[in-house]
Amino acid sequence: MNILLIGGGGREHALAWKLAQSSQVESIRVAPGNPGIAEVPKCKCVSLDLNDLNKVADYAEEYSIDLTVVGPEATLVAGIADVFRSRGLPIFGPDKAAAELEGSKAFSKNLMRKYNIPTAAFKVCTDIESARAFVEEQGAPIVVKADGLAAGKGVVVAMTKEEALAAIDEMMAGHKFGEAGARVVLEEFMEGEEASLLAFTDGKIVVPMIASQDHKRVNDGDKGPNTGGMGAYAPAPVMTEALRIKAEETILKPVIAALNAEGRTYSGCLYAGLMIKGDSVKVVEFNCRFGDPETQVVLPLLDSDLAQIMLACATGTLDASMVQWKNGAAVCVVMASGGYPGSYENGKVITGLKEAGTMEGLVVFHAGTKTVNGNIVTAGGRVLGVTAVDKDIKSAKNRAYAAVEKIRFDRAHYRRDIAWRALKR
Repeated sequence: MNILLIGGGGREHALAWKLAQSSQVESIRVAPGNPGIAEVPKCKCVSLDLNDLNKVADYAEEYSIDLTVVGPEATLVAGIADVFRSRGLPIFGPDKAAAELEGSKAFSKNLMRKYNIPTAAFKVCTDIESARAFVEEQGAPIVVKADGLAAGKGVVVAMTKEEALAAIDEMMAGHKFGEAGARVVLEEFMEGEEASLLAFTDGKIVVPMIASQDHKRVNDGDKGPNTGGMGAYAPAPVMTEALRIKAEETILKPVIAALNAEGRTYSGCLYAGLMIKGDSVKVVEFNCRFGDPETQVVLPLLDSDLAQIMLACATGTLDASMVQWKNGAAVCVVMASGGYPGSYENGKVITGLKEAGTMEGLVVFHAGTKTVNGNIVTAGGRVLGVTAVDKDIKSAKNRAYAAVEKIRFDRAHYRRDIAWRALKR
């Protein structure tokens, strides 16, 4: 099987690493890839204009690609799956209409309301006056979300009215997220503990993965601004087997059925961000692709052939028996550039990668790196995802941090409390 993988971050490094383990895979071309992916067996980084989806499809035809796997949400929301399917090219990921589940929070919330899928109460606002009036009326805490794609940073959990009004001003008047913030969704604040439940689907069958939990805030103790994720662990003990079944029956299966009823075919990876309180499970958000950094802890625990599962999703032949899991746990610690998620400098030389990479049960996924004059240097806010697998979460955490200690770059920042909720239990 020849695979084309779209993307170049930590999520795509984890996907490439797992796909390369399949005996059915001969080659993986990754566009654009990164220095870590370039070292994965069977992988070759290639340059493609991802804004010209027809050219990407031409490339897939020219190189006899058997399956295209799409990492980033923006490429799915742009409609790459439609272009590929119109040419009979198998692709893992939802079409443009189904990807609106992530592309528009207003669409997603209205769909959930229509089909009785449990989520927070909300209001969609298209002008700044109505948004401000709603906050004045409701008070705080309240959640302010940019409607469109904002790379995981378009959500403000405002604990005061002033914070909420400032967030609305930034999004709607200050255009902090461009067009993505032209419309906002205001939501009731949900108390509880968050978990991420990803699932494979071919549009009919839905097969959940193991639950994970990421850490959005930049600093220890869940303090500071939201980021794209500072680390993750799996399995998440907050998601008991009873709650997992409940989420599957009341959220995952119903949303795929709802999309089908709306004439939108969803296949690929469905990501449900969930809020758990007692025996209640509600949707925080849906994403139309693998989560980052959740992918870095979920895939190392997969005991099945990822390429076979993805091809089955793309061709409508998924079966639950294809998806098996290992015992044990995985912990990922994100090493970020100092200043992230605000402004930061790139080009810092990274040392210690080889030493960390030779440790048993350890893999370092590259998220924001590039090669300059033979050195691997920082090239993003989130730089590396240092991931360890061990018999339980405590052992995996210790192993991951032992590896982090070996890696150095100027102003490296990472949280020291990844998986604290699981360990507190």
